[in-house]
Amino acid sequence: QVQLVESGGGLVQPGESLRLSCAASGWIFSRYAMGWFRRAPGKEREFVAGITRGDGMSYYEDSVKGRFTISRDSAKNTIYLQMDNLRPEDTAVYYCAARSPSSTAYDYWGQGTQVTVSS
Repeated sequence: QVQLVESGGGLVQPGESLRLSCAASGWIFSRYAMGWFRRAPGKEREFVAGITRGDGMSYYEDSVKGRFTISRDSAKNTIYLQMDNLRPEDTAVYYCAARSPSSTAYDYWGQGTQVTVSS
């Protein structure tokens, strides 16, 4: 059974940092592309960052470029989202997701972790 479990959310002030983690189980982790998404109150879920399988290339939504960094540790079956210089508009529930090699969409989702940026 495929499982994704996020952790690391919390309440921070503007300008501070958080690191989210997503622990994966139930498959060959290295074969899956991974991503982070978020859903802010009253808004649609949006893509935040992704990382490819294999070479581990990363890509980002424009508003987080230069502030967020996605990474993966295959030895720990875990991906991370380092979030620096957080802004109030980053407040959302953050989800990690996995895309299987044969799929064009993300197949598996975690339960989400709340990030709140407020002074």
